[in-house]
Amino acid sequence: MKQTRLVAPSLLLVHIIGRVLFPQPQIFLDLVLYNLVAITIATTIYLAPKFNDSWAKLAICLSIVCWDIGAMLSSFNEFYPTPHINSYLINSFYLIFYPFAFIGLTRSLRARYRLGSVEILDAAILGIGLGALGTAFFVSPFLPKFDGDALRTFFAILFPVADLVLVALVISLVIINPITFRNLLISLGVAVYAASDFLFLWLTVHRQYSFGSLSDDAWLLGLVLISEGVWHRGSEKVTSESIHPIFIALSVMLSATLLSITSLRPGYFPNFILIPTIATLLLAFVRMTIALKQSRSIGDERVLARTDELTGLPNRRRFIAELDELVKMPDGALLLLDLDNFKPINDQYGHEVGDQLLRQVSVRFMRALPQGSLLARLGGDEFGAIVRGDHESTFEVALALRATLSYPFSISEHLVRVGVSVGHVSNDGATNLLRRADVAMYQAKREGVGVWSEPAKSA
Repeated sequence: MKQTRLVAPSLLLVHIIGRVLFPQPQIFLDLVLYNLVAITIATTIYLAPKFNDSWAKLAICLSIVCWDIGAMLSSFNEFYPTPHINSYLINSFYLIFYPFAFIGLTRSLRARYRLGSVEILDAAILGIGLGALGTAFFVSPFLPKFDGDALRTFFAILFPVADLVLVALVISLVIINPITFRNLLISLGVAVYAASDFLFLWLTVHRQYSFGSLSDDAWLLGLVLISEGVWHRGSEKVTSESIHPIFIALSVMLSATLLSITSLRPGYFPNFILIPTIATLLLAFVRMTIALKQSRSIGDERVLARTDELTGLPNRRRFIAELDELVKMPDGALLLLDLDNFKPINDQYGHEVGDQLLRQVSVRFMRALPQGSLLARLGGDEFGAIVRGDHESTFEVALALRATLSYPFSISEHLVRVGVSVGHVSNDGATNLLRRADVAMYQAKREGVGVWSEPAKSA
């Protein structure tokens, strides 16, 4: 199996040697051997044992097969001109290479990384934005020199543009994922393939390209590097990293700059530059909308994580966090409240009545607390309150909380009475306030006095 990966590079080496020895186009070299290398590359990728993403493998193989069909038709037409095989048909097969390559290379570079909608948008913004920039500065200089068939000019320009988008997409994915030998080889292969298209464009513009030249082997070299890359294991690390926001901001800023230049100086860049630049800005707008929605969802999740579902009060987690802040303050008190005889009420009338009772109790407690206080449900029929003020004022709040339950609750046509035992502990900067308040609350329950307070410490 390992020897399979050596077949394509060996055939390419033989082809390059034959090209050097026989500079003129040869049927065996340029029609048979050249396309045999491409078929072998596709076969090598299909047989790669460490490339276990079947969809990526299929997409890359199809991209190379489509490219090779275009190469075979082009080679055949050079030696045996056929009216039915024209440049439009050949270029169409070359063009189909890119959609499959986008899918296959994207999946192969991400390894075990799962791309979500946000990551896909980020990669598209970076890829299309940088592609538009490269098109403006690397492709547009060639445009004034094109003449003749507009469709042929369109194809000649479209391939480098697609290459730039592909290269930018690969770069963005390499940035996201851990660096591996597979990613480096695939990236190098894409870069060589794209450089070959630019070389072809330059030679065509200057009327120096000739079929069967050594430059044609650069395409095969890029594909060989990609096939070699898929034989290496990708990263086994599961990561959730995304593209750094600075790259997204840079891509959007450059696209906006291109759009501004095109508006201020019409004709400075070709009109088709507007398509990727506007697409980049629209995708950035969609990305911003998703980001705002995510931030709102995260905020809601954080609130829910610190909120009691039954009463809507802060829960124990939020209460403990606030208690840590209380010990840093110069005054204040911790009140721990436990309802009296709640379990018999719950057993007699049912959990639905018990839940409604807890909701109404929390409302009464909230009304009795001074502004700036915090009331939380700690679990079951236990509540906690953090109150600002000195020992006397906070003790009065504890008495007021007990008094709120002095008259019954009307729930589901039942008059329900419930009491509360309150443990009161003044803040002295110690970290054991909760334990001391718990002791005070059970003391109040045992003594039946309603509120039990630790004596205030003298200054």
